[in-house]
Amino acid sequence: MEQGMGLLPENFDPTFLFAWKGIRTEDEQNYHCHEFFEVCYMQSGRGLYRLDGVLYEVQEGDILIINSGMYHQSLMGEKREAMVQFYVGLTDVQLNGLAPNSFPLKDGCALIHTSGDLRLKLSKLCISMQVENEMCRTGRYYMMKTYAIQMLLLVLRELEQQPKAGTAVSCSFESVNRKYLVEKIVDYFEDHYDQKISLDRIAGNMYLSPFYISKIFKAETGDTPIHYLIDIRMEKARAFLIQEPDLSVQEVAMRVGYDDAYHFSKLFKKKFGISPSAQRRESAGQGE
Repeated sequence: MEQGMGLLPENFDPTFLFAWKGIRTEDEQNYHCHEFFEVCYMQSGRGLYRLDGVLYEVQEGDILIINSGMYHQSLMGEKREAMVQFYVGLTDVQLNGLAPNSFPLKDGCALIHTSGDLRLKLSKLCISMQVENEMCRTGRYYMMKTYAIQMLLLVLRELEQQPKAGTAVSCSFESVNRKYLVEKIVDYFEDHYDQKISLDRIAGNMYLSPFYISKIFKAETGDTPIHYLIDIRMEKARAFLIQEPDLSVQEVAMRVGYDDAYHFSKLFKKKFGISPSAQRRESAGQGE
């Protein structure tokens, strides 16, 4: 019988306690422990994690196993990069031959690096639990418990395997995942350019940190999210001025998300080298 499957009792039925996502921008104050079992999944960012006196460097895609009674503390590290962490808490976790609310630690290490298919599955499970928690639909507890158990079993399977050489799968996953995320942000800009948009709101909607979103957006597009949004708004404004030259500058500014016509005009002239008023007059003259 395989080692991991031998750890599973015939009736593996842990009690689900919680699923919680947090954006860490400063050191956790307390070095503490719990009687229950926790798994922490790093959704983005990098930093440090102190576990039973051992200091681990953690980054996107890492899993931390926090057994009952294990002292732990999340730290920012020297770079002070924001971390998005997803915690799952359970109790009544009983594996064969282990103390209650404990998982095996390979070579005593509580950190697991993930890549490829495993990272994708864990990310999807975290998002599914977050959505289920927010929707408050019938059977929420059982749905979240199901997702949490899937996460535990994936971790247990990973502990069975030896580290795999090569990073091609990991790089491929990260590239596809980042491209998809940037595409979703651009789609959001295209659909909501006429509304108040902030990087904090986008980050909150995607369960990521503003710093992380800015970093990958610039890596993929060569521009910041805000500058990209301004370009979309200016192109839309120019189209309005050409197609509807009777619109006032204030009306056009409002249509593309600006209350201040003066600020809008400065951005427009910087983009096209001509003021909105001049563009409107030019368009009206061409229509005669």
